[in-house]
Formats: sequence, structure tokens, C-alpha cells
Amino acid sequence: MPRKKGKKGYKATHRLRQRDKDKRGGNAAQNLPSGEAGSLAQLAESYLENLAVRNYTADTIEGRRDALKVFLLWVVERELLELSEITKPILESYQRHLWRWRKTNGKPLGISTQRSRLGTVKDFFAHLVKQNHLPANPASELEMPRPEKCLPQESLSLQEVKQLLNVPDTTDPLGLRDRSILETFYSTGMRRGELAKLELHDLNRDRQTIRLRQGKGHKDRVVPVGTRALKWLERYLDETRPKLLIDPNEKALFVTSYGEAFNPDVLSRMVSKFIKRAEITKPGSCHILRHSCATHMLEGGADIRFIQQLLGHEKLETTAIYTHVSIEQLKAVHSKTHPAEKPPEPRPDDQENDTGNA
Repeated sequence: MPRKKGKKGYKATHRLRQRDKDKRGGNAAQNLPSGEAGSLAQLAESYLENLAVRNYTADTIEGRRDALKVFLLWVVERELLELSEITKPILESYQRHLWRWRKTNGKPLGISTQRSRLGTVKDFFAHLVKQNHLPANPASELEMPRPEKCLPQESLSLQEVKQLLNVPDTTDPLGLRDRSILETFYSTGMRRGELAKLELHDLNRDRQTIRLRQGKGHKDRVVPVGTRALKWLERYLDETRPKLLIDPNEKALFVTSYGEAFNPDVLSRMVSKFIKRAEITKPGSCHILRHSCATHMLEGGADIRFIQQLLGHEKLETTAIYTHVSIEQLKAVHSKTHPAEKPPEPRPDDQENDTGNA
């Protein structure tokens, strides 16, 4: 692959998501730079294939592919074509490059993005050592950037949730479908990809549950669906879905106007549009309903371990971040315990005056 020089080549190196999208949000596959047998590119493809054999999710493999593409284009641009040329100082130079890199809006790469890209490179070289392509791992002692402890996006208030749910016109078949989608997101806290993969048999009306198949990390789980959300779902299934179907054998629970299962990107754009129409100034899309579900349940007294199970978090620490978001509980404790919030004790002269007036 010829070396790219100049400003245009520099930018081209870092275009991670140059995807051709059709009008319904489809993505084209991303290819690594081509290479001969034994080249870095060929070894990278072998590494990705190994991830698939080890049952890593398609989303994880795609993310690793994107990260490797950035790294490989960076080394090719510097004519580092041999595996033996990739040393620890070279990798440290790549790490500094990521730290200095600026997006088109002038902002740096997020720490989580830097850690993700470097983590992929470290795992890639560990794989090469295991496969005896290298005698030692040049990335083994690469120090990762310290992670940032950031709060998740602010959740919606109860009033904002009400405003959002009332946006779709439920007298219209598509509006009825959209209302049931919003209600399902808010009731269950599921991810957009999980909702997009729902099939008819995943909904159990009698038990008021939804089965989420192969969620994040290839994990199945069953979540409850509230009475209100279930009523909207039943209306959608009875009144709208039959009108949208083109193929009677379609299994998807929620279908587009094309009669097909939703693409997650389409769901994001749809919910973002509804948030703007509800005149909600907070940024967010499908995930803000997931945050709102967890936060409101926590404020309502739910045990954090039940919320962990609902959201499908592997570690309780992931769910525990919602304890930082739930400011209402902290405000209640603050008002009850802080000395400045306690009513002042009556002074003796005030008591005398009260007795005299009596």
C-alpha cells in the first residue's frame, strides 16, 4: 500500500467510520489494509478470525477491526512494514499520537477511545506472541491512560418522560408503533440493539415478560414489562403490525414501514427526533430512556442488585454509577441530617413572649 503524505493522507488515516449508509441506516463492511501473507494486515485478519472462533460478538469484532485499521494505517504511513520493526518505543509513539490527535471540531480523542484503541493493539500483540509470530510482546509494558470517572448522561425527569411519550400521534398506525417502542424502552431499560432483535415469541403476555436473546456479551435474560407498556404493545400488535407486514413470516416484534426489523441506527434517529419535538434540551437518544428507567427505579426504592439484573450488567460496579445520578435520595438525606437544614430552636425570650401573649 503506498505511503500517504500530507494533510489529506493524515486525515484519511483516521477516518474510522467511512461507511456507505443506505436510507435505512445499513452499514458497509470495513476492510483492513491489504497485505501479503505474513504481513501485519494478514496477521490482523487472523487475529479477528480468532476472536470469532472464540465467540466474541460481532460488535466487539467490528470495534477491534476499526481500532486495528487506525493502527495499521499509522504504521504503513511511517513505512513500518515488518513485524520486527514494531517495538515498544514505536508503540509509545503511537500512544502519543493518539493523545495529540484532534477531531475535525478541534477536540481530542476521549480517554475511553484512546484506551480502547491501545487495548486492541495490546491484545493483538499478545495474540501474535501466543501464535509464535513474536518471541516477546512489545506492548506488554505499554502503560494505558488512566480512566476517567465520568457520570452518565443526565436522565429525564418524570415530566420529561411524560412529554416524550406523548409526542407520537397514536391515532396514526406508525405513531401507535412508536409510542409502544418508547414505552418498551422506558419500562424495561433494554438497549436499542436488544429491542431491534426482539421477535414475537420473546414477548410473554401472560407472564408480562420479554426475553432478550444474545444481548451484550452473548447473554440472554428475561425482563419484566410494565402493565402500561404491555397495553401499548398489545394495541400495536393487534392494530398496527398486521398493516405493516409484507412478509407474513416476518418474526420481528417491531417492524418498519418496509415490514422489516429495525436497524438500531434508525431507532436512535427516531428517538432523537422525538426528544427534540418534546422540547427536551438534554442530549440523548434510546440510551437516555435506559438511564431514566434505572434512575427512577432507584429513586423509587429498588435494590441496586435488581436494577443490575434488569439492565444486564455483569458487574455491580457498572450499575453502582446510578447511585451517583440519583440526586433525589441524596437531597432527602441532606435535608434530614445537615445542621443548617434543621429548624432553629426557640430562644428563651421567645417562649416568655408566647406565655405573656397567652
